[in-house]
Formats: sequence, C-alpha cells, structure tokens
Amino acid sequence: TAGEDVIKGLLPVLDDCERALQVLDSASDAEAVKAAKEGTELIFNKLKSYLGSQGLTLMEAVGKDFDTDFHEAVAQIPASTPEQKNKIVDVIQQGYLLNGKVIRYAKVVIGI
Repeated sequence: TAGEDVIKGLLPVLDDCERALQVLDSASDAEAVKAAKEGTELIFNKLKSYLGSQGLTLMEAVGKDFDTDFHEAVAQIPASTPEQKNKIVDVIQQGYLLNGKVIRYAKVVIGI
C-alpha cells in the first residue's frame, strides 16, 4: 500500500491516455490528428505536473559543465569553439532528480 497514493495520482493520466488512443483509432483526417496531438500534449503536461508535485525535477544539462555526479557521457564530439570544451552540447536521454537526489543520470554528448 506504500505506493497507493502515487498510483491514484497517475490514474487520471491513464484515463487520458485511453481517451487519446480512442481518438487516434478513429482519426482519419488532419484535424483529428491535430486534436490527438493537442490531447497528447495535455496528458504530458498533466503527468509532468503530477510528478513535479511529488518532487521530480528535470536536470538542466545543455551548455553546462560535464559533471559525473549528474551526467553520463555517451558520446564526444569535437568542440566547435573553445567555450564548448568539456561542456554538454546535446542530451540523448533526460536526467531526473527526486527531491534533490539523482534517480536517473542524464545521458549526454560532450564537446572535447
């Protein structure tokens, strides 16, 4: 029962996903696809808002110094300017903090 409140908080997002899938199943024109895209954005924002209320924050990475306490380098590219050296130039997978603690490292590309 420890996760019951978390699951209850996610149920409205699950409901919205089901409704979005129903719309996509019946979509046949550009207007329906546009409506489905807007609905998906609303679902995403609702999920992000709920997770934020539970203490989840997105790790900002692009342009920051590479830090192994928060980032995992998955690729290196030549830096186009000296300022990009040892800086994060792209994020392959977002990193997240839960109440200030890293729960997933950001997978990043760094300039060398």
